Amino acid sequence: MSAQFPVARPRRLRRTAAMRRMVSGTRLHPAELVLPLFVKEGIDEPNPIGSMPGVFQHTRDSLRKAAHEAAEAGVGGLILFGVPAVKDARGSAADDPDGIIQQAVADVVADVGDALVVMTDTCLDEFTDHGHCGILTPGGEVDNDATLERYAAAAVSQARAGSQVIAPSGMMDGQVAAIRAALDADGFEQIPILAYSVKYASAFYGPFREAAECAPQFGDRNAYQQDAAGPVGEALREVRLDLDEGADGVMVKPALAYLDILRQVRDAVDVPVAAYQVSGEYAMIEAAAANGWIDRDRAIMESLVAIRRAGADMILTYWATEVAKKLQ
Repeated sequence: MSAQFPVARPRRLRRTAAMRRMVSGTRLHPAELVLPLFVKEGIDEPNPIGSMPGVFQHTRDSLRKAAHEAAEAGVGGLILFGVPAVKDARGSAADDPDGIIQQAVADVVADVGDALVVMTDTCLDEFTDHGHCGILTPGGEVDNDATLERYAAAAVSQARAGSQVIAPSGMMDGQVAAIRAALDADGFEQIPILAYSVKYASAFYGPFREAAECAPQFGDRNAYQQDAAGPVGEALREVRLDLDEGADGVMVKPALAYLDILRQVRDAVDVPVAAYQVSGEYAMIEAAAANGWIDRDRAIMESLVAIRRAGADMILTYWATEVAKKLQ
């Protein structure tokens, strides 16, 4: 730039709402939003999540209503999490053909599967009685390779129920390859995998663990999820490994605290990149707004624009339906 003030006046392009809209460099569209939904077995009414105002553990019927509302708003996709009535050490409900997640997937795909994309989270933490993301060794560590067999079985079961995208979130080494091989062997070569490739051991997951009833009963997940202060380049290494194993898209989770990582991933790959605006991000904005400390609507939109600007093609957000209606 050669011109300086008073010739150069950047405010000229910010004077009016119409001008700002015309030159906007970052735009949100409803089809870029993915709504996470929880469905719980054995309840008669939707159960509100105390730490996430406006979010519920759904019944199968209320889940269908929420899915219809999202589809009508133009939301691009849903990602489903199941909470079974009975949990055990191996997460048996994860691949039960009559399990709550399988029934919910079939319901939602039948209702709105042509209007939006129905995805399933593929992990074990919602299904194990110990709350960890895999099978445990006698010493209480997560057994990576034994867990891969369970992930593969769960993914095939979800695909058979109608899931249109499998999204493995457990951060096990080799999980994408195991799931891809199992899906292909069962005739599901057409089902894409959206890998949670960059998932940090984050304090921002607390409210989700209430919603999915999956808090670890001992220890933590630091041994398999990434360290926030981990080695430089670790995130991109994880992404490249997942792509080499057959991932069709990759995800960064959480979103706002890792916008720098999101940008690095976006610049490095030529597949769709998703970012998950996680439960803690949602809860902080809702809590601050409830106390009158921030403008709720502006904070929601500003946070989503930041994630989009950092490079996300898709944003998983609990505000998906609400924001999609506003964008219409």
